[in-house]
Amino acid sequence: MIKRALRLMIALMGVASSLTAQAPRSAQPSAQTFENSPTVQHDVAYSRAGEHPLLLDVYQPGEISTDLHAAVILIHGGGWISFDKSTMSGMGNFLARSGLVAFAVDYRLMQGKENLWPAQLDDVQRAVRWIRANASKYHVDPDHIGAFGHSAGAQLAALLGMEDTRDNSDPALAKYSSKVQAVVDVSGPTDFTTNHDADGDAFLTVFFGGDYAHNAAAWRDASPVFHVAKGDAPVLILHGTHDDSVPLAQAQELADKLKEAKVPVKLITVDDVHTFEKPENRRRVAYESGAFYNEYLRAGRSR
Repeated sequence: MIKRALRLMIALMGVASSLTAQAPRSAQPSAQTFENSPTVQHDVAYSRAGEHPLLLDVYQPGEISTDLHAAVILIHGGGWISFDKSTMSGMGNFLARSGLVAFAVDYRLMQGKENLWPAQLDDVQRAVRWIRANASKYHVDPDHIGAFGHSAGAQLAALLGMEDTRDNSDPALAKYSSKVQAVVDVSGPTDFTTNHDADGDAFLTVFFGGDYAHNAAAWRDASPVFHVAKGDAPVLILHGTHDDSVPLAQAQELADKLKEAKVPVKLITVDDVHTFEKPENRRRVAYESGAFYNEYLRAGRSR
């Protein structure tokens, strides 16, 4: 699984934003839309990793409002080793035009034997808590936060809907939850204990700090299917029927386990590949995501 994913990722280095940068202006699912262009703040620091700041971009509806808005954290893919928050610009603008506040985040990427799992989860959980701590500044309802992720970002987004804070060492954020209220998972891996191949296992052995035979707990801990429980956030799963990077069976496994736990879940299969190359399918990702957030986040609440 990971072998194919890394090969595809390298081939797509120049077109990393193909899925999310083209979210359409016309597909507006929310009852509340905003005529003005969204406002964007780039490179806002939400934490630090050693000497380096961790940054996010904020996409807000263009009209000034005293209402509180639901928010969505946008998490890029890239095999946990590449790409950045800029690949989420299209989805960020789309959601802001739909009345949501979107936060596209960077997180630590694996470099050699640095930034191994679960550094990435710690960072996105910290970002959610930072959003809650700064909710009034961005007119966000802290009780209505969703997550959107593609590929590796979808794995992280799914865990945000299931697990609360793992590393709560930052006293400034200690009182804030990192759990979100709705998740959109696009092409995400859900079970690292299956679909083994030599190259993929070699990568994951480094990433998880040990091979499966000797460190199975870490491989399971990173797999959303082993965290499913009653009370998890509702999940929308979109997955291509021709995805040769992450098997469709992984999406089905997650959907089945969520249903067994009586967690609201919707699985949409699309005639496309891992990155949803067809323009009509990219539009569908945007439309279905916006409609899902509008249903489960109840976007907008008066002060």
